[in-house]
Amino acid sequence: MSVARVTELSATSETSFEDAINQALSRATETLRGVEGAWVKDMNVLISDGQIRGYKVNLAVTFVLEDGA
Repeated sequence: MSVARVTELSATSETSFEDAINQALSRATETLRGVEGAWVKDMNVLISDGQIRGYKVNLAVTFVLEDGA
């Protein structure tokens, strides 16, 4: 039996949604062990002076908790 936890992350990129997702997942796998998947919950653009200035994603990242024994 395994138990997983879900944590939410936000990331922004000046380039694209894909880049923001990759940045979030890269950071998650540096910090968390047992990352199994992610769900893109929300995607937004950041606008300034009528122009897109950034791409923001909110992710739910699932990782398996280690056995405490």
